[in-house]
Amino acid sequence: MARILLQFAHPILSKSRIHATLLQACLNLKNVTINDLYEQYPDLYINVEREQRLLLSHDIIIFQHPFYWYSSPAIIKQWFDLVLEHNWAYGSRGNALAGKSMMNAISCGGSRQAYTPTGTNRFTINQFLAPFDQTAHLCKMTYLPPFVIHATHRLTADELTEYGNQYCSVLSALANDRFTPDNFEGIQYINELVTR
Repeated sequence: MARILLQFAHPILSKSRIHATLLQACLNLKNVTINDLYEQYPDLYINVEREQRLLLSHDIIIFQHPFYWYSSPAIIKQWFDLVLEHNWAYGSRGNALAGKSMMNAISCGGSRQAYTPTGTNRFTINQFLAPFDQTAHLCKMTYLPPFVIHATHRLTADELTEYGNQYCSVLSALANDRFTPDNFEGIQYINELVTR
């Protein structure tokens, strides 16, 4: 089984219905570790050695966060700046993360249509996530399609539950190696693999 590290970042989790639901859905999954970055580092002082140990002991790294200003909450940028050291994560001798996988699990207030060339935001989610994709590539990791939830402010309780079930299904499939590279061909979001 693959070991999954959820790098969770939400500065105000108490106000997030969707992320609370997603976390609850995966609490009892085997081989899934939840690392709440804001809870662990309220002063933003990141323990680099601890974080690197976590990375080394997991196979799939998922950054779960709200999609703030077309990116992530600030602590994730801080995490990247400090943890992914030259000649550890990348560079001529930086092979610590080679062969692992990385992806994002995000929530967006805007609709899927808003994230199209003709929509309000002009670019797709995948285009906005290009820095994560490139970071994975630089660190010799595989970047997987993101898990994305749109229009979060308009979701009903039943829809929230359904997204929680989808997330649980995706994480279970990843942990049990049920997805192959062929599964990711032609899809924008990994959610599509459990809703077909």
